[in-house]
Formats: sequence, C-alpha cells, structure tokens
Amino acid sequence: MIEMRSDTFTLPTPAMRRAMADAEVGDDVYGEDPTVNALEERTAALLGKERACLMPSGTMANLTSVLAHCPRGTKVLVGAETDIYLYEAHGAAVVGGVSYEPLPNLPDGRISLDALAAGFPEEEGDPQFAEVGLICLENTHNRCGGAVLPPGYAEEVRRFADERGVPVHLDGARLFNAAAAMGVSPAAVAGHADSVQFCLSKGLGAPIGSMVAGSEAFVARVRRLRKMLGGGMRQAGILAAAAMVALDTAGRLAEDHEHARLLAKGLADVPGVEVDPSAVQTNIVLFRVAGLAPPEVVRRCRDGGLSIGEFGHGRLRAVTHLGVTRPDVDTALDIIRTAIGRDR
Repeated sequence: MIEMRSDTFTLPTPAMRRAMADAEVGDDVYGEDPTVNALEERTAALLGKERACLMPSGTMANLTSVLAHCPRGTKVLVGAETDIYLYEAHGAAVVGGVSYEPLPNLPDGRISLDALAAGFPEEEGDPQFAEVGLICLENTHNRCGGAVLPPGYAEEVRRFADERGVPVHLDGARLFNAAAAMGVSPAAVAGHADSVQFCLSKGLGAPIGSMVAGSEAFVARVRRLRKMLGGGMRQAGILAAAAMVALDTAGRLAEDHEHARLLAKGLADVPGVEVDPSAVQTNIVLFRVAGLAPPEVVRRCRDGGLSIGEFGHGRLRAVTHLGVTRPDVDTALDIIRTAIGRDR
C-alpha cells in the first residue's frame, strides 16, 4: 500500500531506531533526561528562542501555548481553516475557558489585517466583549494545500499585534517544510512569533512528539501545563533521540516537495481531475475528481493500493513524505487513473 493520507504515517528510519536503542535517558519530569535536554537546547537555538519544551503531540503543544498566553475569559483569533480551530477539539475552550474567534483565511493561508482588526472590540476595554489574548497563524497552511505564508506577512502581523499589545503564536506543524520551500532558516520562519510549535512526527519523520519554543517565562508556563494535562514523560530521551536524527536529516524535505510537484503535474494531465500544480509549494497536493464523490475515489484508490484522504470542500488530499519514493508517485498516478476510469 502506498500511503499518502498524511505525513504522520512516516515510520522511523533505521538511523532513528539505532539512536533510540542507544539513547542516554533519565527522568524528564525532573529535568534529568540528557537527550531531551539536548533536543530542547538545540530546538531553541534553531528557532532563535530562549527555551523549548518537548511535547507528546502538536495538539498539546498548541493547547499549552494558548493557555500559557491567554487568561480565562479571553479569546484567540484563529483562521477558520486552521488546524488549531478545526482539528484540536476546541481544547482551550474546554480546559482553559478561552474562546476561539474564527476569521476567514485567504487562499494562501493568510488572515487579512482587516479581518484581524475586526476581531477586536470597537472600543478598547468595553466590558461587554471578550478581550483578545492571542493571534494564531499557521505555516505551512494545511487546509490551504501546504501553502507557505508569503514573505513579509508575518512581519506585518507582528507590527499589528505590537500596536495592540497582543502576542502571536505560530502553529508551525510543518515549519521545516516552510523553511525548505522559502530557502530560509527555521529561525527566519519563527522570528516574528512570540511562541511556536512544530511537529517532529510529520515531514521530519520522527515517531512521536512536537516542540514548543518561546521565552524562558513562557516555556516555564508551558511545562507546568504539560504536567497538568498529563503530558509529563519519564525516559523520553528514547523519543528525543529519534527527533535529533530527524533534525539532522531535515534537508531531505526538498525531495518530498519535488515529489508533490511531480504528482500534481501528473494529475493535471488526467481528464476529469481538477488540480493546480502551481499552487503546490510543499508536500501537500489537493485535487478534485469531476463526477465522483470523494469517498468513492478514496475507496477505489485504496482497492488499487493507494491510500489518500478526503479533505473537505469536495477535495482529496495526497501528502508526500519520506515513505514515498519517485516510483511510488508514478504508481500512484496509474492507480488514480484506473480508479476514476481514465486509463492511458
């Protein structure tokens, strides 16, 4: 089976497995796991932040970040198409009494400054309205097809937020994909955010975990919230060792991007498939099939040996990753052609 539902289906490489087996470990809740400590120090340096914290998941990473920034009764401004709003069970509302205000995302993943401004009360301090505690951005933007936020946009939001005294959090689940696509450092992608999270278990290919980074005081709050939510881990160096290998090999993400572009170009030649190859910037390809419902396309492709996913708005999603080779891309195209009755 060729697995293209998500880059979360990556399997640890042999190098990761060796590193996990040989990892020096301790009790991370006590701050005594040397491999975790090394990963956190490396992450902070990579992102240009003071401190970082290993988290069990991206959902917990975003949740603790929101709660660390936002007092109860405030709200967080998020894109209506962002993962933090759609796919994370509204944890900040349930756990922290923080509401979400979804704002329209533009096709390239941005939230316009006008939309952000509309999220603030017309009169500052009006007790009838929830105060804005945080602005959240996503880069790359999953629901917008792995789009990279345009250069300069994060800086505009930073200025906007500073004028209003509000922090900015970056859901950088695929931050290293953004850096690879832009040809810049991870620190450049994260530079205009007060806090950032990225997933180790997506394109980077580690089996488990995410990282949160920010100021020393912020990360101290996140660490306490992690423990409160049951995310404190003991000999987590086994996971951190795989993550270190993932960071060592992050340069290979460009290969995933090339495979995604080849897939999109191939799909564009299939009659009845609607796809825009020029919109593919990273490792996510969104497409539609005329005349067939997405669940039926998914079923037929799976019967043929290809696993893809539905993705809302009548779309299908295929994601390339370290488990997808160039021959896999060619085979996937053949399977899709056969599945939708458009054989060569």
